[in-house]
Amino acid sequence: MTNTQTGTQTDMTTGTTTETTAENPTATLAMVTLDAAETKPMADFWSAVLGWPIVYLDEDYAMLTGPSHALGIGAIPDYQPPAWPNDGSKQFHFDVAVEDVDAAAERFVDLGAERPAEQPGDTWIVLLDPAGHPFCLTNASAWG
Repeated sequence: MTNTQTGTQTDMTTGTTTETTAENPTATLAMVTLDAAETKPMADFWSAVLGWPIVYLDEDYAMLTGPSHALGIGAIPDYQPPAWPNDGSKQFHFDVAVEDVDAAAERFVDLGAERPAEQPGDTWIVLLDPAGHPFCLTNASAWG
């Protein structure tokens, strides 16, 4: 059990208490899963964008594996994509670092992304993946 106020974690079987730090995290992020109407178009798109292999694919679920994380895609009946632009209902989005934002946007559109008319900034481009999830293309040099 973790006490979020003190940053300590107690093993309920032994009673041992440890402090949660960057060197001793409580958890690690293993995978992000996106909902979609169909798995294959999303798996193909994100595999091409990230260069990650598709390690599992059927009509209900797909998984890609990267160097330290995985991306899952789950088919949801009556899937409704997030709106863009939105009224605050979008819960999160990916920032994808690329060397050339304009060239990457063209390539990703060729792969199945959509470039919406509404673009909120000058230093990034918002695209929608094949299931309608917004994501941002940003210049890799901005990430250090």
